Amino acid sequence: MADRGTTKSKQQRSLPALALAATGVVFGDIATSPLYSLQQAFGEQGVQPSHDNVLGVLSLCLYALLMVVTGKYVLIVMRADNHGEGGMMALGALARGAMRGRGRLTGLTILLGLCGAALFFGDSVITPSISVLSAVEGLQLATPAFKAWVLPIAIMILAGLFLLQRSGSSLIGRVFGPLMMVWLLSIAALGVSAIVQHPGVFRAANPQYAVLYMAHNGFKGFASLGAIVLVLTGAEALYADIGHFGTKPIRLSWLCLALPALLLNYFGQGALLLAQPGNSGTPFYRMVPHALLYPMVALATCATVIASQAVVSGTFSMVRQGIQLGYLPRARILHTSKDMEGQIYLPAVNMLLCAAVMASVLIFRSSQRLAGAYGIAVSGTMLITTILLLLVATRRWRWGVLKLVGFGVLFGVIDGAFFIANLLKLPEGGWFPLLLAAATMVIMTTWRRGRMMVLQRLHAKGEKLDELIRETIKRCPLRAEGTAVFLTRSARWAPQALLQNLRHNQVLHGRNILLHVDDDGDAPRVKSDRRSEVKDLGEGFYWIRLRFGFNERIDVPAGLEALDFEPALNGEELTYFIGNDKITAERKDRIWRWRKSLFIYLYRNAQPAVLYYGIPAPRLVEIGTKIDL
Repeated sequence: MADRGTTKSKQQRSLPALALAATGVVFGDIATSPLYSLQQAFGEQGVQPSHDNVLGVLSLCLYALLMVVTGKYVLIVMRADNHGEGGMMALGALARGAMRGRGRLTGLTILLGLCGAALFFGDSVITPSISVLSAVEGLQLATPAFKAWVLPIAIMILAGLFLLQRSGSSLIGRVFGPLMMVWLLSIAALGVSAIVQHPGVFRAANPQYAVLYMAHNGFKGFASLGAIVLVLTGAEALYADIGHFGTKPIRLSWLCLALPALLLNYFGQGALLLAQPGNSGTPFYRMVPHALLYPMVALATCATVIASQAVVSGTFSMVRQGIQLGYLPRARILHTSKDMEGQIYLPAVNMLLCAAVMASVLIFRSSQRLAGAYGIAVSGTMLITTILLLLVATRRWRWGVLKLVGFGVLFGVIDGAFFIANLLKLPEGGWFPLLLAAATMVIMTTWRRGRMMVLQRLHAKGEKLDELIRETIKRCPLRAEGTAVFLTRSARWAPQALLQNLRHNQVLHGRNILLHVDDDGDAPRVKSDRRSEVKDLGEGFYWIRLRFGFNERIDVPAGLEALDFEPALNGEELTYFIGNDKITAERKDRIWRWRKSLFIYLYRNAQPAVLYYGIPAPRLVEIGTKIDL
């Protein structure tokens, strides 16, 4: 998941303070899973809540949390930090770097990383919907009259969540940690109160019950893994947020608070089902004393809003990374905090995400039906994480064969079983996140392919840079005072804006800077010694490269002013020349017609480069070129 920023560096904050902050930001999703996980396992289409089945499901939940979340993510995956950053994009960049120069394997690694990011977008739609719905559904236990109001109340809460995104989450972020701690302690207390009445539930710690459960229930038991995986939702967040909190605070918060609280609550729900099998429809809220039902619903709603806020912020960060890696069109990015780089807001993404979330609520209308759509995105992301980590472990960590095979077989089987079990739920709603992921993949691959075709067309009718400089010396065009900056995508080819300016105006500036803005796809941030590269090409021409990581804000004027250049590049004296290309689709080769139309639509609606690169409009000259794909 993603970048949510911190007000201070990790070194300036104590371990307990970071652990508390991590509790609020990192564990929002996984901490609200008890609202719907066991409900789905023993619901209308789940297994019967018999004594052995309850102990078997609890045993599976226990070892899923211990092996997948604690063993795989907390102890192993969190070691794969990309310059201190985590998440699917960071892991994909590490794997891509590890497989660089391996031909088709490099391309497959990139494609796999994109699939993981696309599944994350599907997860981002389902998480707010199922979390808020499951919290509000507790009102039905107070009185059946609330049943008709569950959907409208959930829609109003979700609408408010997306309306508040413009103001940023720094204010609510200050209460994330304490509120989530109260939630975890509350669900732990509920679990203890139920366990005291039926302590025999602890027999589920024996893994034999999990084995017997799978053996006795056969295919239905395997299919129920699609519900078991719901206890793992949000596991990716533990890895995604290491850049903000570090590994120690997250591990401390997980091992000392989140994991014990979740296990106590799940075992408490199991104890309730052992005593009252008829309450399998809503086991979480059945543990709550009637007098505390309304406060618990309110607390659960707050917790689910935190979980939803975290995934929405993560989506904004993921989209920004996709833009800077060249897989998504430029979009308007607003920074909502002066102190926190990760606090960003993307209006277009917020609108699309809101529409998709509302559609999912109206289509499925209950948390139980949404649960059928949820697991496939979660299990798919976990499986891709395992594959990418194997690539990193092979090439970067230099694991031995036995270690690689052991890790690959163990977690490949676990993640693969979860994913296949969720594929069985395609007719029940599993198609929804896959449809969202497929649409995201089409957009990303179309944009990438379209941009490559545009470059090919430009170079086909372009001029090599060294030849242009030689011809310029011969023609001796008029020279205007000042410095011109031409944005270029290649160190070999002259930018079209420069060619058009020479062709039509027959004039050059005294200094001409050919600027290439490089989005470093392998690092979230670029070190100062790698930020820039300058080459003097002679005759007043300079080639400059500015590098920005995929988690950094791109500010071209500031980058140029920071250069050691003589005389210094004053932003008020620079004139920027940018090509404003007009794209048409009259050709019928290389790419399907509908994908050309999609690319043209995305291109026309992308944020102008002048805004994306932070270029001041008064210093900008745009020169148009027609390109036929």
